[in-house]
Amino acid sequence: MINFRYHVVSLTAVFLALAVGLVLGTAALNGTVQNQINEQVSGLRNSNGQLRDQVEELQTRAASQDQFVQQIAPGLLAGRLTGRTTLVISGPTADNEDTTAVVKMITTAGGSVTNQVRLKKDFTDPNKEDALQDLAARTTPAGVTNLPNNGVGVETATALLATVLLANKAQITDLNRTMILSAYENLGVLDLDGEVSKTRPTSVVIVTGAPETGSDAVTRNKAFVSVVKQFDAVATQTVLSAPTAAGAGNPVAAVRDDGSLAKTISTVDGVSLAEGQVATAMALAEQFSGRAGHYGTGSGASARIPTLRS
Repeated sequence: MINFRYHVVSLTAVFLALAVGLVLGTAALNGTVQNQINEQVSGLRNSNGQLRDQVEELQTRAASQDQFVQQIAPGLLAGRLTGRTTLVISGPTADNEDTTAVVKMITTAGGSVTNQVRLKKDFTDPNKEDALQDLAARTTPAGVTNLPNNGVGVETATALLATVLLANKAQITDLNRTMILSAYENLGVLDLDGEVSKTRPTSVVIVTGAPETGSDAVTRNKAFVSVVKQFDAVATQTVLSAPTAAGAGNPVAAVRDDGSLAKTISTVDGVSLAEGQVATAMALAEQFSGRAGHYGTGSGASARIPTLRS
């Protein structure tokens, strides 16, 4: 006869069997999952190692290409800018190393830089509009009539700055120039490298960085394009160089997309590389021959570097 004790023993045996099966099954499953995870981690580790090797190889190639361009630069540029003088302007986002390298290439080509001016972020700050307009009104010498009369501070101030630094018909004495540039520095909108040169060139090279990306980026980027336009209105030769031609508000892209500006201003993208720095000096030489072009690897470029006649 089956009694209560039998039922208890039977049920205990069933639950014990289930428990043992669950433990054994979990252990087996855990072993399988663990092996799969280990294999995936090992695969990812190998993949990361390969990608790291590829990145290092590409960096080595880029460095080697930069070295090669720097080595052949003297031969490419020799005599291209002999006797030519130019003004170099750095935009608010420009990298100092890029500007220094461009100046080096200009001098390698036999040219000379009269002055280097670094525009600060306040120059394109919409909150400085009134201060820039007031500065221009206070310091503009009598007889200077080429300034825009539209109430836009950054345009008026840039036109005055270009008039002061570049050769033109306006009667501006050396004392006027020193006073006006000091006013800009005191306002905190630019830095002048060295003394004010008495030589007044007809050409300008403008080096900029990536477009602004802050909350007022659209206004600032538009203001910098206005800066480029005003310098081009005074200069006879103008070159604009930037690291790329990409990004919303990029000045190089803006010039290339403007049918009128594209005919007078030469542009170069890739100025952070030796190739772009050489192309900037070559584009300046091309400007002196009366031609404008657009160079680099970005959208709107017609060639990587200019083709110059002997």
